[in-house]
Amino acid sequence: MLKSEAKYRIEELKALLWENSRRYYVDNAPAISDFEYDRLMHELEGLEDEWPEFRTPDSPTQKVGSDLDAPVGENAEALAGNDFAKRAHRYPMLSLGNTYSISEVEEFAARADKLLTESFSYCCELKFDGTAICLTYRNGKLVQALTRGDGVQGDDVTENARHISNIPQTLHGDFPEEFEIRGEILMPYAAFDALNKAREENEEAPFANPRNAASGSLKLINPAEVGRRGLMCTLYHIPAQSITFSTHDEALSKAASWGLPVADSRRLCKNIDEIKSFIDYWDRERKFLPYATDGCVIKINELTAQRSLGYTAKSPRWAVAYKFKAEQACTELLSIDYQVGRTGAVTPVANLAPVQLSGTVVKRATLNNEDWMKELDVRVGDFVYVEKGGEIIPKITSVDLSQRHAESLKPVFPTTCPDCGSPLVKAEAEAKWFCTNRDGCPTQIKGKMLHFCSRRAMDILAGESSIEQFYEAGLARCAADLYDISKFQLMSLEGWQDKSAQRFLDSLAESASVPFERVLFAIGIRYVGETTAKALARHFGDMDALAAAAEEQLLEVEDVGEIIARSVYDFFRDPAHIDELARLREKGLQFAVNGSAAALSDALAGKTVVISGNFSISRDAMKDLITAHGGKAGSSVSAKTAFLLAGSKPGPEKLKKCEQLGIPVLTEEDFRAMLPDVPDSPASQAQPEQGSLFEEPTLF
Repeated sequence: MLKSEAKYRIEELKALLWENSRRYYVDNAPAISDFEYDRLMHELEGLEDEWPEFRTPDSPTQKVGSDLDAPVGENAEALAGNDFAKRAHRYPMLSLGNTYSISEVEEFAARADKLLTESFSYCCELKFDGTAICLTYRNGKLVQALTRGDGVQGDDVTENARHISNIPQTLHGDFPEEFEIRGEILMPYAAFDALNKAREENEEAPFANPRNAASGSLKLINPAEVGRRGLMCTLYHIPAQSITFSTHDEALSKAASWGLPVADSRRLCKNIDEIKSFIDYWDRERKFLPYATDGCVIKINELTAQRSLGYTAKSPRWAVAYKFKAEQACTELLSIDYQVGRTGAVTPVANLAPVQLSGTVVKRATLNNEDWMKELDVRVGDFVYVEKGGEIIPKITSVDLSQRHAESLKPVFPTTCPDCGSPLVKAEAEAKWFCTNRDGCPTQIKGKMLHFCSRRAMDILAGESSIEQFYEAGLARCAADLYDISKFQLMSLEGWQDKSAQRFLDSLAESASVPFERVLFAIGIRYVGETTAKALARHFGDMDALAAAAEEQLLEVEDVGEIIARSVYDFFRDPAHIDELARLREKGLQFAVNGSAAALSDALAGKTVVISGNFSISRDAMKDLITAHGGKAGSSVSAKTAFLLAGSKPGPEKLKKCEQLGIPVLTEEDFRAMLPDVPDSPASQAQPEQGSLFEEPTLF
């Protein structure tokens, strides 16, 4: 490789790695696999070793991935602006060097043998797939909990940590006066499945994997909600500088005696053969654990040896992580179903001979779409490899052609809807086939009613089983029909009692106060999620103006492109939709914006405003105030930011970024002075600040 080529590739790799580090640590939405990320990191390390003049202090090889830049925007659950206090770690909180190669573990052991003159052993542990935590105890009391952050400082999540059930508030025994202990916050598979089920029922985007769910949950603004997420903690390291024990294993055993949840899967090993045995054992047995693991960690056990070996810029030299390859299982493909979603998309799903994978028994796996099936050349009767690898739904990754028999059947993708028999269509730019019978297909009808009732739409107390009952009994064929169901009819259905029936009817009545932007989201216009519904509501003001809008007018709305504009335009040209909207209007639903969503002025037109800190009103109300005066509520400070609106306790990272970019910082008083004195301002209707969660996008 030429010098110029090496420099270009190093810069390219640095950009790729920092972008994907942000997606992993900050957004909790990784775009590439751990294996691919580590492959890119190793490539960069190799190039920097070969061309050291291109190694810079800001390289991902020299710094720990940071979670300090908060998840913000509509794909995050954490506190707006990450306004958790930043506190310095007493000792740097570094990451581990890792490998997928057992030969590199052998090299690690060989280096230790060469460099250490005293006899030593290894402490082997599981590598947990969660989010790092550092706990500080003083006089036996939990006084602080910090995330890893950037390794130098982390977010103070102490109050949230107090709500994790197995983190003790008080210790017992002969604990030191003050010490740190580090570990991982995990979400067990059972809690993860329950959380995602609830999110899907509420039309919220499910978490991709337990690690993302744990990380997002730890940074919720409401500590009580953290406690309801089913998180657990496992601890595995006390910094050697803060203790007087002679070995790592001894320190952890003592910590366990104080009541701390120390990992109990560790084993002392004398040589590389015993290390390999430990790795092989857990590579087989990890599938039966109730939580996610992604490898083994091998540490020098003696603390004097650890001190002797020291650290690199980002990792200890006395430890290495061996990462398992993504877990796979080979099983027989018994049949293929074709499922219809709420939007009419048809997805092929493989029915499998049951197989254990990542802590659960897998019986079904997605085949994504027709093109994917053709690429795999998958057939009914084949033995296929199934991989979870951090995904919610297991997927088939390949076919074992050596086990294919003559009777295997090549599947034929349907040309008609498997539910209603209507023709399927596929747009040129899309991979999925769609049922054309949008308002007559039973699955789509039930899906739309379920969406209408979801918490972030109309918040009506009717789940999947209730909607199924209403449909089968002929009580509801569209959302408007729900408002005509009587208490007598409910009581005639299996499982309904007086109390449950009344609660459902009360929730219908309460839905009349749901604001227009949520009504617009609830009616289920294709491609119109919560954000787009708010933008459309604020731009047009009421349902009539929106229904009368031409495509050119719809395109004037921020973030509305041609596909969304066409979908909205077509929706309001369908007589069935017009009829249903008329019925919903008669039931008293909100068909126009109220003060909190209405456009009040254009004082902030063209300005992107980022908020940070606490205000006299809630964050959501402050964002409504910005948009009501023509501005855009931004999620993070950038060169496009007009100004930072800083309340009390603003995030220091945002203030620092503003200083670097020369962006003005305004107080709430300064901000309000910019706005005209408009009656019925959203601020006048807002409730005092209680904290709020950012909303997850609804996926279609």
